Amino acid sequence: MSYPGYPPTGYPPFPGYPPAGQESSFPPPGQYAYPSGFPPVGGGAYPPAPSSSYPGAGGYPAPGGYPAPGGYPGAPPPGGAPAYPGVPPGQGFGAPPGGAGFSGYPQPPSQSYGGGPTQVPLPGGFPGGQIPSQYPGGQAPFPSQIDTESFPSYPVFSPVSLDYNSEPAAMTQGAQGTVRPAANFDAMRDAEILRKAMKGFGTDEQAIVDVVASRSSDQRQKIKAAFKTMYGKDLIKDLKSELSGNMEELILALFMPPTYYDAWSLRNAMKGAGTQERVLIEILCTRTNQEIREIVRCYQSEFGRDLEKDIRSDTSGHFERLLVSMCQGNRDENQNVNHQLAQEDAQRLYQAGEGRLGTDESCFNMILATRSFPQLKATVEAYSRVANRDLLSSVAREFSGNVESGLKTILQCALNRPAFFAERLYYSMKGAGTDDSTLVRIVVTRSEIDLVQIKQTFSQMYQKTLGTMISSDTSGDYRKLLLAIVGQ
Repeated sequence: MSYPGYPPTGYPPFPGYPPAGQESSFPPPGQYAYPSGFPPVGGGAYPPAPSSSYPGAGGYPAPGGYPAPGGYPGAPPPGGAPAYPGVPPGQGFGAPPGGAGFSGYPQPPSQSYGGGPTQVPLPGGFPGGQIPSQYPGGQAPFPSQIDTESFPSYPVFSPVSLDYNSEPAAMTQGAQGTVRPAANFDAMRDAEILRKAMKGFGTDEQAIVDVVASRSSDQRQKIKAAFKTMYGKDLIKDLKSELSGNMEELILALFMPPTYYDAWSLRNAMKGAGTQERVLIEILCTRTNQEIREIVRCYQSEFGRDLEKDIRSDTSGHFERLLVSMCQGNRDENQNVNHQLAQEDAQRLYQAGEGRLGTDESCFNMILATRSFPQLKATVEAYSRVANRDLLSSVAREFSGNVESGLKTILQCALNRPAFFAERLYYSMKGAGTDDSTLVRIVVTRSEIDLVQIKQTFSQMYQKTLGTMISSDTSGDYRKLLLAIVGQ
């Protein structure tokens, strides 16, 4: 998939971006037990990719359109896409910057990828509490065998301890999620509310929405455990019997720990006929080292399969090599930028692509798979001076298909991660029909990480709010819950 005019120049600042390695809200793998019976989520991954690619040598468009009118099939018509404030007329992203800086894509000073002064690190990356005390180091093996005969169509969520210490007040400072741990949280009270909402004839969906949308993932796990302790019934099974369609899919995603949800999404993308490559790209090319390693362990424990082997059997060529590199979880996470190395890497990339006949794909793979995101951003800046063209355009000229999409995703995350997800959300709802699986997956997985920034970026890119677009593309309780999660 190609992404024209991405990212546009002059993005507004997004303070407090969670640093790499601490933006995860995933609980440690192995904390909860899930067999492999989760029902397939309807729909595919991303909407069909347009056949066009990035703009050519002319660089990114001047203010007045994102994406460039006529440069991307299905793009907003002229006047319907935003102009970007603060970009000099005629100054395209691909033009060499005038001076030592990189004026085309300013990085907010307050945006940090790690170790920022506004961050308070917590064990395991929990935004709302500590690692459960009953698992030393936060690691425990997933059970390999779970009896699911009584509930074959969905994993049986086993109870977890209700007594581990997790104070909502201890949530990470500066977090940019729309969902925060609820204050004065009482798992048993919430379990009782949900029980009453499903008891008798009919279902009080509003009561379910009010509880689920305002609790963190960690708190939802405690509610599940309390429900089984109090009533001897599985909360997820009860919810599944009361709900259907997109509402059911969204609720079930919210009640899965994030690591398991990512692992299941990867398994579902490769299971059966065909492969949903865009799901593989979205997850493996955007997660932190810690998140990827936890996903790999969870994938093995829950599905009894090796993620790397499944990738090798479902993909091929340079795309396979890129994904295998990603699932190692070994990207450099040193937040200090080496500008000399950035200059050298930019020269290497130029000589591997634009500066030769043919393409040295291994050079692109090596640099984009190993360098830290801040380092890659500096490399993008240096490349525009070396090649008189932006690196995203060069990738579009040198690659095609899924490997092009994967390499661009890495670069987009280095430049502006919220913009990457904002674009995915936009195209999941644009045009006829809605790619609900993509919409649900991004809203749920980013809700405690950077959904605030994604919303801000979405408004800048498309001159409409994310909530407005969700309202026009969804309906009923499904719409209510989505809007509650995104903070509308």
